[in-house]
Amino acid sequence: MENVPGSFGTSASFALRFGQIVFSSASLLFMCFDYGFYDYTAFCYLVTVMGLVTPWSMTLALFDAYSVLVKRLPPQARVLSIVVSGDFVLSFLSLGGACAVASVTELLLEAGGPFCRKKLCSRYQLSAAMAFLSWFLSFVSTIFNLWILPSAYS
Repeated sequence: MENVPGSFGTSASFALRFGQIVFSSASLLFMCFDYGFYDYTAFCYLVTVMGLVTPWSMTLALFDAYSVLVKRLPPQARVLSIVVSGDFVLSFLSLGGACAVASVTELLLEAGGPFCRKKLCSRYQLSAAMAFLSWFLSFVSTIFNLWILPSAYS
């Protein structure tokens, strides 16, 4: 079996998961500073997706930490395929949420007026940026695990 840095059960995978936890939690935090975020569907969508990404990443980070501490348990093919499919789905859901929030925030800024105060819209933009970073790390993790998946079946 290949030893790909960043694949499930390595210290690089733990670092990727930790980054996902930090960025998805930050995205949730910045989005939920104001009670008015639920007025827009795109904002609710991002909160829902980041609410799914955070526990998923925490769970896999725990498995990565355990695997690193017990000296790299060989990944099972079924477990690895679940991790790949979960990462793939959540990465594209978070990309969709980040794009939606970025575009709606830009639209609200262009409209001006009472729709979005400057300070509040900047928080929404920061939340979208954190969601983009979380998406990037999740997609990188998907690629690394997809790279090692065929060797797990042999």
